[in-house]
Amino acid sequence: MTDRAISGLVAVITAIIGVAIIAVLVSRSSQTANVLRTGGAAFSSIVGAAVGPVSASPTVTGLSSAVNSITGSL
Repeated sequence: MTDRAISGLVAVITAIIGVAIIAVLVSRSSQTANVLRTGGAAFSSIVGAAVGPVSASPTVTGLSSAVNSITGSL
């Protein structure tokens, strides 16, 4: 196969994957909002844990609930 054929094939595969991702995100049965909310809570807790020693707040309050909501939805 030539380089042009390979790059064309990669472009087609990338487009198919992109359409599939968009279809999953806008599907009525998807829980995109819940996933984003839980991911944001987990990220916030991780940042809080990272700056805890500096800000004198070493407790991580929301991380366990964020992890439970992620694993509970499996």
